[in-house]
Amino acid sequence: MSLIASFAGRWAELRQRVSGAARPADGAAPATRWIVLDVESTGLDPTSDRLLAIAAIALQVSGHRPQVDLADSFDAVLRHESPQAAGTDKANILVHGIGVGAMRAGSEPGQVLRRFAEWAGEAPRLGFHVEFDRAMIERAEREHLGRASPARWLDIEPLAAVAHPEVKARALDEWLAHFAIPCLKRHQAIADTLATAELLLRLWPRLQREAGGDAPTPAVLARLAAARRWV
Repeated sequence: MSLIASFAGRWAELRQRVSGAARPADGAAPATRWIVLDVESTGLDPTSDRLLAIAAIALQVSGHRPQVDLADSFDAVLRHESPQAAGTDKANILVHGIGVGAMRAGSEPGQVLRRFAEWAGEAPRLGFHVEFDRAMIERAEREHLGRASPARWLDIEPLAAVAHPEVKARALDEWLAHFAIPCLKRHQAIADTLATAELLLRLWPRLQREAGGDAPTPAVLARLAAARRWV
């Protein structure tokens, strides 16, 4: 059973707390697909540490609050023959929980990255402090695929600050605590992804207001985030 499947019941419970948004009515504009993602790595240096896992889940975004699509998800561990080969150590393994057995049982990195690129397609990629995820994925793509995806990336951290400037939070843990969003297991990519997706749902009404009442587009969110960085 995949981690996505094992978290499905808990995620359904979490969604009930924040949903309340109707699905698009007949004749409404079709939903567009975005993805929320997170990675695990051997460390925090995107220029030298190794990518260990990618997890992502799709959102269907229309005129209403985004709808999480549990059936449209991605979850994979990249194969490494040993922690030493991956450049990780016991302390790091205790953080992300990807042990020697999981590394050896993972899929060939190039295969994972090809599958991820095909699954993600042209959808905007969102994450919390997403520049780290972007750097890790793009570096691995260049190494194993010869090129990086041209997809648009959006960071949820400045968007959270735009939506709730009264909240003096910076880290993901602080935002999750503010909204009382539980994370089933921090620093496990799929659990972090699900919690981050719920955070985006909580932010959406304020982001929609900042966008003038319309469903925010990736371009609008990028402008809001850029403006926040200058504050």
